[in-house]
Amino acid sequence: MRYIDVHCHLDGGHYGDISALIQRLKAAGVVKVVHSGVDVATSDFGRALADKYDCCYFTAGFHPTELRNYRAGDFNKLAELAKHPKCVAIGEIGLDYHYPDTNKSLQRRMFEEQLALADEASLPVVIHSRDCAEDMLSVIKENARLLKRGALLHCYSHSSEIAAELEKKGFYFSFGGTSTYSGSKKARRTIAFLNCGSILSETDSPYLSPKSMKGVFPNTPESIPEIVANMAEIRGVPAEEFSENIWTNAHALFEKL
Repeated sequence: MRYIDVHCHLDGGHYGDISALIQRLKAAGVVKVVHSGVDVATSDFGRALADKYDCCYFTAGFHPTELRNYRAGDFNKLAELAKHPKCVAIGEIGLDYHYPDTNKSLQRRMFEEQLALADEASLPVVIHSRDCAEDMLSVIKENARLLKRGALLHCYSHSSEIAAELEKKGFYFSFGGTSTYSGSKKARRTIAFLNCGSILSETDSPYLSPKSMKGVFPNTPESIPEIVANMAEIRGVPAEEFSENIWTNAHALFEKL
């Protein structure tokens, strides 16, 4: 079987020898990985990975909780990175209201500006959305004209009802290690509910280890087969069939793959 991790963070020095990790991924059947940028530095790290390893692709963007790192001119740098042949999306971008000191107006403005950047670059977007469902839906509805190339809600954590509404707009949804736990009821309900053509696999490495690696850090894209097998079990389909569905879905959304 062939697998893909559409959302991971390979920076930070958590993995030791990256070349050794890449070899282990190939042995595990993880054929492609998408490194997700959270600011200019990590987006550029993804570019360097993509230049060095055939299996690596990347996204470029500013995560909502990393906006303290934003400097004048950074959008121009992201726009240049977006032109790279292996930059598959603008991301991860969005809203995160989890922390008490959140600047909601700044997050919303930067989210909308990066949606415009994606439209100008003719790229889809990868959206981070935590504890902000109402505002996230509001931004998406008000900026629908900027989402012509599609969108992924990564590590989806909202309700299946919201997923149904966004699926009608052509959105994709990715799920990671947390979905392997029986207590992740919303994620598991949504996996069972969605059409198979809307689902993708991710790890969000080095975070969110699956059940077999509970408490282990770092998580790596090597856990993708476990995540895919769990989603296939939830849906009652063979893992091989479901992994091929995910592969097709990823290439439909991320045309540069």
